[in-house]
Amino acid sequence: MTEPTLTPAAARALHLAAQGMLNPRRKSATRDDVLDAIRRMGVLQIDTISVVARSPYLVLWSRLGAYDTEWLDQLLAGGSLFEYWAHEACFIPIEDYPLFRHRMRDPEAMGWKYSATWMRERSAEVGALLDHIRANGPVRSSDFARTDGKAGGWWEWKPEKRSLEVLFTAGELMIARRHNFHRVYDLADRVHPRRHETDLPMEEVMRRFALQTVKALGVCKASWIPDYYRTRPPRVNPEALVATGALLRARVAGWDDPVYVHPDHAGLLQDAIDGRLAPTLTSILSPFDPIVWDRRRAQELFGFDYRLECYTPAAKRKYGYFTLPVLRRGALVGRIDAKAHRRDGRFELKSVVLEPGVRISDAFANDIGGAVRRLATWHGCPAVDITATDPFAAPLRTALP
Repeated sequence: MTEPTLTPAAARALHLAAQGMLNPRRKSATRDDVLDAIRRMGVLQIDTISVVARSPYLVLWSRLGAYDTEWLDQLLAGGSLFEYWAHEACFIPIEDYPLFRHRMRDPEAMGWKYSATWMRERSAEVGALLDHIRANGPVRSSDFARTDGKAGGWWEWKPEKRSLEVLFTAGELMIARRHNFHRVYDLADRVHPRRHETDLPMEEVMRRFALQTVKALGVCKASWIPDYYRTRPPRVNPEALVATGALLRARVAGWDDPVYVHPDHAGLLQDAIDGRLAPTLTSILSPFDPIVWDRRRAQELFGFDYRLECYTPAAKRKYGYFTLPVLRRGALVGRIDAKAHRRDGRFELKSVVLEPGVRISDAFANDIGGAVRRLATWHGCPAVDITATDPFAAPLRTALP
């Protein structure tokens, strides 16, 4: 039987359709749409950098347009989501909790050796902290005064913060809610009373991670699978899943390796092959968006070489501190270094760099200008200030609605 073959453009369209990024929404988003978007992605990565909206909120905006960010907080507090280590720290649909129990039971196997060492060497302190939470209710790290004389920062957590994180990693604590984006920790049995009801064999966990990854990505090379949930060997061979009908195999013209598609996307696969998936969405992405967080995948699928430079010394940055990839009608066409000056109501574009070979037209500039305007408005920063001196800055300034 001949395997279905996609053009690279069709493969990108299928990927964007699976991610909910093919076409603009026609209706205003609701809280249920926020949960549906996270379920579609499987995970929503958390990051605290806030030069623009914090990443989880921005990832959702890219898919939903303007929405109430409190809905994400409400879904966590209401138990529809939980936080744990997936790709990185992520919001995850609560129904996937059983998939992460093995990581909680054996943090060392996931490379978190410090957790077991801390629990062993500080057992009395850890036990006292648990007793405190059990008796007094949820806590934040800020509830504990610093007594070790150190300055703080993520590299020098105070002992209570480290104990909270270790207990969180071990599944003894969960995040009950967030307050001003700070974690509020409580006993896992209070946050998710039914958490012990289902334990899955490791083989089933790895199988489901592979299936959910392929479904989230729409079209997926075998080499892309491990990164999505940061799985470790032994992993599931996708060919074995093809043999049982759990996955479909296809080809992308010009690629040596096969790709895999979830059966739930069989209709989308055929639509992509027949040219019926036409990407029309233009949006601005978070650096931690699933579309770009795997640098190799973004390069292989979109020809887009993206690296977040906020951890790079300023003098060595090529594009800027927190550059946001620009998606335009199925292609990643550039990146914008932006900053929301919320007190002034000003959305600054410090750098606007397009990919080599991108043709600038009125339609192109209008698409990007419209996306920037929507993003700025959602931030409560209606004044867009283009301080960039890049060649596209002038056409973009003219095109801003």
